[in-house]
Amino acid sequence: MNSPLLRSLALALGMAGQALAASPATETPGAVAAAIEPGLARSWAQWRGPMATGVAPHADPPTEWSETQHVRWKIAIPGKAHSSPIAYGDHVFLATAIPIGERQKPVYDRATGTHDNVPVTHRHQFVVLAVRRLDGRIAWQKVLKEDFPHEGGHETGSLASNSPTTDGELLYAHFGSRGLYALGLDGALKWQKDLGRMDTLHAHGEGSSPVVYRDTVFVVWDHEGDSFVAAFDKRTGAERWRAARDEKTSWSTPIVVEHAGKPQLVVSATRRVRGYDIASGKVLWECAGLTDNVVSSPVYGHGMVFAGNSYYRQAMFGVRLDGAAGDITSTDRVAWRLNRMTPYVSSPLLYDDTLYFLRHLQNILSRVEPTTGKPRGEALRLEGIGDMIFSSPVGAAGRIYVTGRDGSTVVVRHDRENAIVAVNRLEDSFSASAALIDRELYLRGERWLYCLAE
Repeated sequence: MNSPLLRSLALALGMAGQALAASPATETPGAVAAAIEPGLARSWAQWRGPMATGVAPHADPPTEWSETQHVRWKIAIPGKAHSSPIAYGDHVFLATAIPIGERQKPVYDRATGTHDNVPVTHRHQFVVLAVRRLDGRIAWQKVLKEDFPHEGGHETGSLASNSPTTDGELLYAHFGSRGLYALGLDGALKWQKDLGRMDTLHAHGEGSSPVVYRDTVFVVWDHEGDSFVAAFDKRTGAERWRAARDEKTSWSTPIVVEHAGKPQLVVSATRRVRGYDIASGKVLWECAGLTDNVVSSPVYGHGMVFAGNSYYRQAMFGVRLDGAAGDITSTDRVAWRLNRMTPYVSSPLLYDDTLYFLRHLQNILSRVEPTTGKPRGEALRLEGIGDMIFSSPVGAAGRIYVTGRDGSTVVVRHDRENAIVAVNRLEDSFSASAALIDRELYLRGERWLYCLAE
């Protein structure tokens, strides 16, 4: 999971609508093209994988597992976090928040509209650790900050929900109000930045993950104060630019895409989905149409950006980047829109010529043509998994993996029928998304980190 959030479900459950027809796409669907360094193509070095689409093109993880089958190892992870793991080289990297010291008098959040929150009762250590892929041993554990948090977050969330990322040279961890950090892959601290205090809607916590591209690290800071997006030199932490954003709290992680030879940073949020020039922070294009509390991250492929969310209402659209400039909300650059079956916490999976996404938090999987938004058959109910899913679907080796908070993972064939291949259960609860690399699948639960491999 890339967010600590669970909202009042009744606001969004049960809403339905019709697909809104727009001008048809004119581009020929092609291979997914996202910004990726060649050396990282076989790794899972960032949130949503090497192409930020949820697909691991070179991985072949197991199809079936249980507590007694195909578990290479599992280890207890200290503290609590919904930060998703990443895998690079010989290690899996994770972030966590560990309560320390004596229990103190509870501090309750006083934000307007607060509900289902947990009080802060302990100081916490904010930690990054490296786990050996070979045997599950912790190679190193680095305390980056010790703090008494000003927000407790939602009862289903955590104080460390931002996922780390690496470019193979440095490891970047963003703990929001607790700072942005760059470390060597051996755990040595290289630099740190204090970006201030983030006050999130309903005090429900923080979750947007950092993104690294070439020599720059990008961070989105959307909250109930002055929101912004900022770019930092990846080796020194020097701030290169900062662009103010007319946005309220969002938890979406940005993506960098290369379109027509020009890279841009795409950020999904309530008032607008925007594309930024990565060199200057200038807004290249923007499109309205989503609703409040954007958690789901955008994906890119076939020359298009796809963004959606679901809270007060359901919304999703596909944007053609060719010719996209300025406010494109009412133009033919918006190839299609949907107002039903759209995701809330989980992000879409773009796998070859199909865009997959879950309905709100439910076990209902939709499949559409990316360039037109037309459905590829009826939505599928994923029997065998609970109706509460925070993690995002992932894909590899012609299969799709969907993991729920009840410990179940449904494996579905990636073809036109999308038949269920297996339903696997573990004795843990999962909000973080899986990491896929080589023949391994890593699942980070409330208590354990699992390495699943045949």
